[in-house]
Amino acid sequence: MDFKQHIRVIPDFPQPGIRFKDITTLLKNGLAYKEAIDALKEKVSRYEIDYVAGPEARGFVIGAPLAYALGVGFVPIRKSGKLPGDCIEASYALEYGKDKLAMHRDAIQPGSKVLIADDLLATGGTLSTTIDLIQQLGGEIVAGAFLIELTYLNGREKLGGLEVISLVQY
Repeated sequence: MDFKQHIRVIPDFPQPGIRFKDITTLLKNGLAYKEAIDALKEKVSRYEIDYVAGPEARGFVIGAPLAYALGVGFVPIRKSGKLPGDCIEASYALEYGKDKLAMHRDAIQPGSKVLIADDLLATGGTLSTTIDLIQQLGGEIVAGAFLIELTYLNGREKLGGLEVISLVQY
């Protein structure tokens, strides 16, 4: 399936100059959504995976169904102040701003193999911060899986050789 045809590009959102890749048009198409999750599952099935971690919020709509399809646990990575338990936190830069992510301190055990899943790889800021959080707890990142990769922002080059899997490239 050509997943790109199901992704809407919205110019100047959330600020002038940004061409936002809106996956809600893919998500509302049940067949396209299912095939995207199935395609990611097929591409990551060669890895030993204990958990899929997904950063808020669109990482939840990719990571949770992918974890379900793989039969592994899902670890939500949330913005600071949103998780109720004892958390670790780290700051990161976005394509168009700055934010802080948090993860429960007991989310994974040392030595756990973790796949990070999100809708989009842009500058690598969110992914780098997610990697940092998981590694703080002794987790091993096996790869990053994304619906979309913005190759012109060179995010994968900032990830120290981590394997990046993406279904659509811009």
